[in-house]
Amino acid sequence: MSHSRARRSTTGTRTRTRTRGRGLVIAGVAVAVCVGLGFAGWNLAGFGAGAAGITVTCPTADPVDVGAITVPAGPVAGYCQDRLVNAAHIMNAGRDLGIGTHTQTVGVMTALGESGLRVLDYGDAAGADSRGLFQQRDNGAWGTLADRMDPYVSAQNFFTKLTKVAGWKEMEPTLLAHAVQVNADPEHYAAYWARAEDIVAALAIPTAP
Repeated sequence: MSHSRARRSTTGTRTRTRTRGRGLVIAGVAVAVCVGLGFAGWNLAGFGAGAAGITVTCPTADPVDVGAITVPAGPVAGYCQDRLVNAAHIMNAGRDLGIGTHTQTVGVMTALGESGLRVLDYGDAAGADSRGLFQQRDNGAWGTLADRMDPYVSAQNFFTKLTKVAGWKEMEPTLLAHAVQVNADPEHYAAYWARAEDIVAALAIPTAP
């Protein structure tokens, strides 16, 4: 399980403008544009374009069934079908354990914050052995590597630990996720809650009238 990633801060070198100020300003603008595009690309590739306010166009795809959930091509909350399929696995895992929609949403929120709904086969600075949707550690608490790389099994393990947290039914979503993941920042997941709600609402199994 991953600690929340710290955002790097950089301090640029102060430049002199004087007679060459015009050229330096142009160069500075070019660098700023490149850096901005770099961060936009990181958001798009890593955590869904919804995080950067970028409009997403998903590849054309027929809906696919993941259990009883029909997953559209997308986008939903800035995510395309490949990521939404993983959200459906999380929802199925929670439902099969008797866990309701609200807490399924906590699971989707946590995976958004940890991996951008990707099954990652690498860790990060907080845990080089972290893997999967939830960046679960190789510490014996999350099963085998195959378990951690399986969207459904890793989600079941996440929810199993979640239901052992005292007062889990009443906890604020980000604090509940923090209690399970033991990440550095208890508020880390709050930014992903609204998107998780949109995804779960879009993938919810229709009920009979």
